[in-house]
Order: sequence, then structure tokens, then C-alpha cells
Amino acid sequence: MSALRITARDGQARAGILHTAHGDVRTPAFMPVGTHATVKACLPGEVRQTGADILLCNGYHLVLRPGVELVEQAGGLHLFMGWDGPILTDSGGFQLVSLQEVAQLDDGGATFVSPYDGTRLRMTPEDAVSAQARLGADVVMCLDHPVAYGADAALTREATARTHLWAERCRAAHPGEGHLLFGISQGGFDPQLRRESARAVAGLGFDGVAVGGLALGEPPPVMQAMAEAALEEIPDGLPRYVMGLGTDAELLDMVALGIDMFDCVLPTRLARTGTALTFGGRLSLRQARWRDDLRPIEPGCFCAACTGGFSRAYLRHLFGAGEILAHRLVSLHNLTHLGTLMARARAAIESGGFAELRTAVLDGLAAGLDANGAERTRVGYTSRP
Repeated sequence: MSALRITARDGQARAGILHTAHGDVRTPAFMPVGTHATVKACLPGEVRQTGADILLCNGYHLVLRPGVELVEQAGGLHLFMGWDGPILTDSGGFQLVSLQEVAQLDDGGATFVSPYDGTRLRMTPEDAVSAQARLGADVVMCLDHPVAYGADAALTREATARTHLWAERCRAAHPGEGHLLFGISQGGFDPQLRRESARAVAGLGFDGVAVGGLALGEPPPVMQAMAEAALEEIPDGLPRYVMGLGTDAELLDMVALGIDMFDCVLPTRLARTGTALTFGGRLSLRQARWRDDLRPIEPGCFCAACTGGFSRAYLRHLFGAGEILAHRLVSLHNLTHLGTLMARARAAIESGGFAELRTAVLDGLAAGLDANGAERTRVGYTSRP
């Protein structure tokens, strides 16, 4: 029986409920990223109020520090970080691209040099599954081998074959016991290889399948084509997850294809640069034009910044003064923005109006902000995420 119960469809887009050991996840869902067992600058309860049902933590980084043993002593990752909802942990496959200068790999597994203290970490597929289960993850991800955009055909085929080998070993090592195990399909940027990989991984009986190896430098049309190719071979009833996407357009494009889950560091990373997400596009709060602007970031938004009386002028002042509160408030706003987008996508799918919502959001982004920083095309907030 699938862990995902689909409750509504509108074209290929679907809404549903993913059942996990720590509660249900409303899909389509955006997962805020808490790489080191924290969403940067935000309390767990605050993250929940942005509309998030589930968080992503990085198993690779948590194995390096503070270590699996300490997390186990604390009673598991949920108690350790104070989050009582579902947690998905990444396996470290992405680090084979992002940290490739300190990683070596073979068919047996990957050997990393810690970016923190230089110690060596050997990670096999079995180690990856075991470590995530010991951390207490609700959703455990297989170890995989992605390649960056532009990788040659030989490397792409080698990495894809290795991903399949590792997926088989992860599946054999799956502990069950309330942990969902998701496979990850690869295939680089070859549509036929994408189909072959998705077919191979989906055939191993995982609880869900991710489309991995995207958002690695490829143009948006290529990303879209690769996702479409993979989805041709992933069974309809399984949860589908595209890793590393976080813009409004990306999320809506993938929801339209039938993707259920997403994650990205974008909302909190942008917040640390002083950039807020709005339905009229991005707002750079460091600009002098906001010095005397006493409006909230986005009228109607339910976030702590917009409802708390914190104006654009105040936030600009905080960023100029180097105050950490600016990071907190804009992070909460950006997470609420994406939580609201997903809530509206779910509601639109249930009402049969997803295409209209998608068009309205994309038109609003294209219209952008007027000279006063107000959306030319108003999309609006109608309910809390």
C-alpha cells in the first residue's frame, strides 16, 4: 500500500496526503531545509507556522557533526532539534557534486574528506541507510551519484549505473520500522537515460521515487524535459520528489507535471542577502528606496514580519546595521511565501483551478513590481498556509 493517498487531481497535478511515522504531510509540499538540524535563524514552531509539515535535514552533515551517536543519545533527531513533525534526510549524494574536490567514489561507496576538520568518512549505501535510520528520519533517501550539467556521456552512464547498484543495496538494507525509503533516479541530461533510470529505480519497490540530479546548472527547459522523461516511468501511486527546487515558477511547473515534494535552501539563503520573495517578484530590502517605506514586505502576508509591524524601512535598517533579526524575519517571510504558494496549489487542484492559479502567479511575477514596490498584478493571500 502506498504511503501517499491522492485526494484530488487536476490534469496531471495532484493533491494528497503522505503518511509518515511522525504525522501526515499535505502534498504538494515544500520542505524547508535544516541542513544541520535547524532551519537557519528560525525556531521549529515558527517554521511550522509558515505552513511546513515536513523538514529536510542532511544526513551526511549530521554524521560528520554532531555524529549519529549523540543524536541517538538525545532520543533521535526530532527530540534533538525540537521538531515533532516528519523529517526527510538526504544521503549525501548531492555532496558528490557540491564537494567533489573532497570526495572520491567507486562502486563500493564514497569517501569524503570532512570540510570541517579534514577527517575521512567512508559512506557505503548500507551506511547511508543505517545512519539515517539511526538519526530517526521518517523518510530515508538512497545514496546516489548525480552529475553536473555538461558531464560527458561516459561519466553520465557510469554514474547512473552506480546509482542503480547503490539503490539495490539500499533497498536490501532498508530497516523498515516506520522509516519510508525513497529511491533516487538519475540519468544526467539524456532523456532516454532518464527514462531507463526511473524505470530501474521504480522497479525496486521503494516507498517513493525522487528525480535527482536537477538544478545543477541546466537551463529551465532542460530541467523540465528531464523531469517529464523520468515521470513517464514512475508509477502514478508513488510519492514523487524533485530535489533542490525553490522558485515559484519551478514549483508550479513541476506540480503541473505531477510532482508531490520539493526542497531548497533558496528562501533562507535569499533572506540572508536581504532579498524577500513576493508574488510580484523579489524585493531587495537593502536598497535605499525603502529607507522611508513603512509598508510591510507584502500586504496580506501572514508571516511574523508582515503581521508584526516590521516595515521595509525597519528591515532595511536592520540589514544595514548587521542585525540578525533581519535574517530571522525575512527567512520567516520567504518560507511563508512558499508555504502559501503550496497551500494555494493544493486548494486549486481540489477545486479544478490549478491552471488558472499557475497562470495568475506567473503573470504576476512577469509583471513585477511598480516604482513603489507594489505588485502590478495582485495575486493575494486568501488563507493561511
